[in-house]
Amino acid sequence: MRVMVIIKASKDSEAGVMPSEQLLADMGNFNEELVKAGVMQAGEGLHPSAKGVRVRFCGSQRTVTDGPFAETKELIAGFWIWKVASMQEAIEWARRCPNPMEGESEIEIRPVFEAEDFGEALTPQLREQEERLRAQFGQGGTPQ
Repeated sequence: MRVMVIIKASKDSEAGVMPSEQLLADMGNFNEELVKAGVMQAGEGLHPSAKGVRVRFCGSQRTVTDGPFAETKELIAGFWIWKVASMQEAIEWARRCPNPMEGESEIEIRPVFEAEDFGEALTPQLREQEERLRAQFGQGGTPQ
């Protein structure tokens, strides 16, 4: 199964405070462990929401709102995509993670939808399209 591991933003990350050299080294070592174990498929840190925008949809209307966004607890500072055998394995990896922020922080783990999760709604034509698109952007064929 694939999971998205979401590192929640903090007041410091939203203020643009960069991680310490020690935290960067610790995270680099942790990422190396994840890669060597075949778990990490992607991972990045994100700039503060002040550099982002939101696009709100209401029917055919689109509204763009520039950041920053008020609710820090709802914002994301970074993410990983992990391939694990179970949610329990993802939790075990997350428990080994260095604290991603100075002080208190939070990581959220959510399963990624796979083709089989959509059942009959994913017709053979839609499945073929999905596989073709994944191959084009380097994910290699059928979703894992």
